[in-house]
Amino acid sequence: MERTLIILKPDAIQRNLIGEIISRFEKKGLKIVGLKMVELDDLKLDEHYAHHKDKPFVGNLKNFMKSSPVLLLVLEGYDVVKAVRIIVGSTRPMEADSGTIRGDLAMTNWNLVHASDSLETSESEIKRFFNDDELFDYYKGNWEMVYEEEFGKN
Repeated sequence: MERTLIILKPDAIQRNLIGEIISRFEKKGLKIVGLKMVELDDLKLDEHYAHHKDKPFVGNLKNFMKSSPVLLLVLEGYDVVKAVRIIVGSTRPMEADSGTIRGDLAMTNWNLVHASDSLETSESEIKRFFNDDELFDYYKGNWEMVYEEEFGKN
């Protein structure tokens, strides 16, 4: 079973979209195994956005990400990174398909959510934001039976 990280950014929090966004992941059948609200600091943001450190927008991005608390989620499921990227939609909201979080709910470059772009990235991002004791393993019932029948037990 794979895991991935989601960050509900300040615009999602400020626009009261937490429930709307989380429900889309739940309706897909993904399992929430970690969830917490935090305020991000420069150290965490520098680490998280290290791949953008030389880009001119990083200062504004960091200020935006510190403008309110964010909600951190770890989701679990089969092909979860791919599934989440489809649900979230294109990084640029005006190009995102209707039916996606960004396509339906975002208008500007502040695009509501961060979603890990690969399994490798998700592993490092989950470790950056969550301790092992903040992640939970539990049986989700019928969804897991369906997965096990289709994909086998992991």
